[in-house]
Amino acid sequence: MKKIATIILSLVMSLPLLITGCQQEMPKSNVNYSDANNWAYCEKDNKETKADVFFICPTVYKGDENSFNMSLSDEEAKKAFIGAANMEKGIYDENARFFAPFYSQAGLNAYTLTAEDRDRYLLYAYEDIRSAFIYYLDNYNEGRSIVLAGFSQGADMCIRLMKEFFTDEKLQDQLVACYAIGWAITEEELTQYPHLKFATNKADTGVIISFNCEAENVTNSLLVPEGVKALAINPLNWRTNSEKADKEKNIGACFTNYDGNINSEIPNLTGAYIDSKRGTLKITDVTAEDYPAGLDIFEDGVFHLYDYQFFYRNLQENVSYRIERHLSGEPSISIGENTNIGVGEKTA
Repeated sequence: MKKIATIILSLVMSLPLLITGCQQEMPKSNVNYSDANNWAYCEKDNKETKADVFFICPTVYKGDENSFNMSLSDEEAKKAFIGAANMEKGIYDENARFFAPFYSQAGLNAYTLTAEDRDRYLLYAYEDIRSAFIYYLDNYNEGRSIVLAGFSQGADMCIRLMKEFFTDEKLQDQLVACYAIGWAITEEELTQYPHLKFATNKADTGVIISFNCEAENVTNSLLVPEGVKALAINPLNWRTNSEKADKEKNIGACFTNYDGNINSEIPNLTGAYIDSKRGTLKITDVTAEDYPAGLDIFEDGVFHLYDYQFFYRNLQENVSYRIERHLSGEPSISIGENTNIGVGEKTA
């Protein structure tokens, strides 16, 4: 276990310290997304599949005291960016084209600021994302089914896209699901944006899938501060209540590298249940010693770096299943949390 955690930790801590100019002004995006160099992935010529994944990369940029957003002119930054996307790409791209724009993401140092100050840099990053998404819709999508997907800051950006663009009923009908993993969304946000719907089972479409992993003793984190209750669905049983899913439901935890290859796969690594007060996904059967937080902005016991890795095969299976249902035209299933359809149960 420690060896696996060391691999993950070394990948994070070896990211280069990328430096850009001081960001005193927050202009609108001027990135030209007709230029293929501004996409980490742009599989526009693959016509064999009928669905697309629009993927938003997690944070790879560290920043410094003068720089809080990544420069798209830095080729080393782009290499790290592609590597981070590769670590999760295999979950999504079996049945879909893959699109992942480079964007001026906020650095890790932005997360040490107050929420108000931090959002200035996240809004700057979002201007690139919305520009890329508009270009993708206008030039590449052609009415295809869409999976929105992201991790950490990428999940935040996905939710921002959902809030702004998916009031449009036609676009909502194209949405397979939004996998906004490693970021908190709350019931209050669903009330404020009534077109947003959270997943209730493994089969519904047009919904948001989200969870944040942590040890059972954690009561506060940057992602889910104490006093906040996040929404979550358990990727082991696809339920939203606090029923515990044993580790036998975990098809395979996969620990990937920057090439997208799986360094190690462990079936039945960990179970999980949703904390009824925090709405976080409590992880059983592993320790914070074996899987350290890896970043100074998180306390040990916050398993944020492993949100995807712990449940890689379950997520991979679910993405394929939701795409299949969406393309088949089967109606989205929406049922109460206490009777949710779980792994291995009939859905129609």
